[in-house]
Amino acid sequence: MKFLIDNWMLILLALSSGGLLLWQAVQKNTGGGVGTAEAVRLINREKGVLIDVCEPDEYATGHAGGARNVPLSQLAATIDSGKGLPTNKTLPVIVMCATGARSARAVAQLRKAGWEKAVSVSGGNAAWREATLPIEKSA
Repeated sequence: MKFLIDNWMLILLALSSGGLLLWQAVQKNTGGGVGTAEAVRLINREKGVLIDVCEPDEYATGHAGGARNVPLSQLAATIDSGKGLPTNKTLPVIVMCATGARSARAVAQLRKAGWEKAVSVSGGNAAWREATLPIEKSA
């Protein structure tokens, strides 16, 4: 008991760091998203497909280079038709939007439809720009 009282700060620090590690593991398993570096790795090494779920006007103002536009409002219909999405459901599908909020919802829909490697880009297009990755604009 004396040990606990004398070293309460160390014990608190150990519990806090353990809690943070547990939080990261939980976030990873629930589709918390990947960073831009991991998204680029998935695209380059695992032939990942980049999908932007922004609305067409947002997409036209600037999107990640090579991204396909499948607006979130049309995603359910696109899943049913299969057009615009990879037919090989084992390929990673990297989903992004302006900030990452809509892409998380899109990932949930895609995973439910069988694309198990669907992930959201944390921070979306804003993070993509901040990482100085290629941005394209539609005419």
